[in-house]
Amino acid sequence: MASKRVFEIAKELGVKSKSIVDKCHAEGIPSEVIKNHMSTVSIGLEQTIREWFTAEEGSSTAVEQADKVDLDKVREDKPRKARKAAGNDGDAEDETGTTTAVVDAPKATPLKARPAKPATATTAAPAEEPATATTAPKPPAPGKPAPARIPAGLNARPPAADQPETPARPAASDERPDAGKPTRVVRPPTPSIRGPEAPPVMNVPTRPKVITPAGPKLEEIKKDKIKLSGPKVVRVEAPERLEPPRPPRGPRPGGGRGPSGPSFMDGPIPGRAPRGGNTRRRGGDRRRDDGLGEGPGGWSQADLAEREARLQRSGGYLKQKRQQLKSGTKAPQAAVPATVGGKVTIAEPFTIKELSAATGVKGADIVKKLFMQGIMATINSGIDAEKAQEIMIDWNIELEVTESKTAEQAVAAQFEDRERKDERPRGPVVTILGHVDHGKTSLLDKIRNTNVAAGEAGGITQATSAFRVPVKLGSDEKQVVFIDTPGHEAFTAMRARGAQVTDIVVLVVAADDGVMPQTKESISHAKAAGVPIIVALNKIDKPEATESNITKILGQLAEQGLNPTEWGGDTEVVRVSALKGQGIQELLEILDLQAQVLELTADFDGQAQGTVIEARPEEGRGNVANILIQEGKLKVGDFIVLGRAFGRVRDITDDRGNKLREAFPPMPVQISGINDLPDAGDKFYCVPSLKEAEKAAEQRRERERHEQLAQPKATLDRMFSQMAEADVKEILVVLKADVQGSVDVLKSEIEKVGSESSEVKVRVIHAAVGGITESDILLANASGGLIIGFNVIANAKGRALAEAKGVEIRNYQVIYDIVDDLKKAAEGLLAPELRQEVLGHAEVRQVFKITRVGMIAGCYVTDGVVQRDALIRVTRNGVVIENDRRLEQLKRVKDDVKEVRSGTECGMKIAGYDDIKVGDVLECYKQVQVARTL
Repeated sequence: MASKRVFEIAKELGVKSKSIVDKCHAEGIPSEVIKNHMSTVSIGLEQTIREWFTAEEGSSTAVEQADKVDLDKVREDKPRKARKAAGNDGDAEDETGTTTAVVDAPKATPLKARPAKPATATTAAPAEEPATATTAPKPPAPGKPAPARIPAGLNARPPAADQPETPARPAASDERPDAGKPTRVVRPPTPSIRGPEAPPVMNVPTRPKVITPAGPKLEEIKKDKIKLSGPKVVRVEAPERLEPPRPPRGPRPGGGRGPSGPSFMDGPIPGRAPRGGNTRRRGGDRRRDDGLGEGPGGWSQADLAEREARLQRSGGYLKQKRQQLKSGTKAPQAAVPATVGGKVTIAEPFTIKELSAATGVKGADIVKKLFMQGIMATINSGIDAEKAQEIMIDWNIELEVTESKTAEQAVAAQFEDRERKDERPRGPVVTILGHVDHGKTSLLDKIRNTNVAAGEAGGITQATSAFRVPVKLGSDEKQVVFIDTPGHEAFTAMRARGAQVTDIVVLVVAADDGVMPQTKESISHAKAAGVPIIVALNKIDKPEATESNITKILGQLAEQGLNPTEWGGDTEVVRVSALKGQGIQELLEILDLQAQVLELTADFDGQAQGTVIEARPEEGRGNVANILIQEGKLKVGDFIVLGRAFGRVRDITDDRGNKLREAFPPMPVQISGINDLPDAGDKFYCVPSLKEAEKAAEQRRERERHEQLAQPKATLDRMFSQMAEADVKEILVVLKADVQGSVDVLKSEIEKVGSESSEVKVRVIHAAVGGITESDILLANASGGLIIGFNVIANAKGRALAEAKGVEIRNYQVIYDIVDDLKKAAEGLLAPELRQEVLGHAEVRQVFKITRVGMIAGCYVTDGVVQRDALIRVTRNGVVIENDRRLEQLKRVKDDVKEVRSGTECGMKIAGYDDIKVGDVLECYKQVQVARTL
């Protein structure tokens, strides 16, 4: 029978749930067991509650016992202290195997002993008033117990004739909190297990049993039917209790130890159930087999609360608690059964251990499920959200994964909610986007009156850079921040970051080239960022920039959703020439007009926040970061957190190298004093203390570590694939670059080389920012790889070590040179492709058999040429009969020749093949090795 909840019982009884809860609390039932109307009520307590709220007023109280239960299923739950307090009578109780909890009612009438059903545990609720203790009369003789007299209406069973009556004794209850109140209970006689012919135990003296009446005599009870009132004691199976190890039992009072073994007592001890052969912990399997619990393990919430209370009352519990408090460790949690069904929420990232604690599913079961799917994991391994949700389906658990709020996110939330103290208009941030070699940097140079493009390797931009340019518009001079991004296809991430931090995008399109792949990509980035686009049609001074070509380019822009204003659209298209300066002023005026429409403002007071544009190590300054201030004021000495990096601002320099004490939005500046290199695109925040900055950075590193652990390290499928790819050739690369953004881009581009090939792979084993050091050379030497330096070189010691170890160092300044060279190297490792080149055909017109030589085919060459040592394919009636046979001998008349051309006759001997018929066609071919490409 399943347990019910408080509100269900209240509904059946027609009372309020609060009345039942208050009554239980008043009677001393712990609040952990009955907390509110949703609490689960055990079977015994349910019967007691029903008696409380349904019994009629009366003057008598009776104890009702359940049906008989096997003694094997009963274990004594009475604590050691209760047995010790019972005195000599505790030995008699130990033999009964019964634990009884009794509650007295007002003016209770005594009941004399009657036959009991052994092996039961009793659950009862206390009455409201204690009983009055009476003086015990003189006990009768030990051998002549008084017969039990049962009043009419109790329907008690008469004692069996062959069962000796033993006087009962008072019960010491360990269930009541007010144990000090006088309570007297009559113990019914316990039937002996041994037969009547068993000899008595002589070394144990008989002691008189004291019977103490608890009220008037039975003769005074009325002869009419007695109405039962008060609590009804229902005997149910006692819950399992984990007992501490017991010390060896000493000798009984009044008797010695006596002999032990089979010679002392052949049968079982009287009054005690015989033990079976199973010596396992009692009650462990009984609970499962009886089906008392619901769900895995058979534990209900009431069972768990009762078990925890019993553990707390045991002697070793407090000692263990004190030791845990001293050591500072957490107390071991009670085993919680696995949740079947329901919805569980957990924050990401998490380990298998944390998933087990949140869902109640054993960690070993989760590890087993992963192993069955071919994933090796331990209890501390990370697990990704998708895999966890898939596994929890087996337990009918709906797992909802949320992203935990980190310290960095908390700081970001504070900045979003802060009050702006000094809000003023600011200049726009303009990002230059477009295809490679369309003149983006040259256009910016013309605006800045500099020549940056001439200094770029290969004439293309290799990294993101930001400049603050004073622009004169009429009589006013305004500060505009320009962000220059690379146009090469490898720098997709850089273009995306540039589009995210900008206010306006200037899309540069060459008038002689039109819309190219990176132009379309730049349009997509700008639309994703939700920023307005102004098209700068560059190279308008070239002869190819005819009106027809310009009209064609405008049509291509319209296809991408950028309708020119001259066609009735809303996209400004400005025709400029970065070389001659044509249209530059018009472009700046349109930028200013667009900025006024956007009404750009910023807070010039308070702590600063912004975005990291680039980061790199610098000799003499340590790690430096190029940042763009978007809000607040940045000062020297501020505590700052930038992704995984944190520190205190040591110095501030602008884009022209000038030292600053403070900077305002929207200024691009360079700072130093950070402990690590942040990623390009990370947000930075100034915080009140260094401790807060360190906490946010540490959580970022911990999250990255969890994400790395969540990646499957080894699976059975990967093992088999690695075994199958044992012959795959690899090019191992140690990559060093000047800035962090270039490292990320180069690493992704290098690993793309050979990614679609199953025979050769290019793998980056180490990538970092900075010069080439001795440790990089030792790593390349140990792994058999090469070193690629992008805008960095090795020092003198490094070059000497590389020469001694034979390690190849390649220095580059243009990214696509790296990709091209690695692609050629990977193609050189590919096995050449074998192709068949047909030389000619010959028809067999006569067959000769020569002794000790074999069959000779007299042939006529129909086309091409037949060469000696070439390969022969024999075809008969258009069907291939034999392949890849070598032409062993070739004769013209009687002379051996190397080849025979078309229109001549010859004799051919095919090595190892004599099945030649007249009319066969012999195809002469050779295999040619052709170099493969990726």
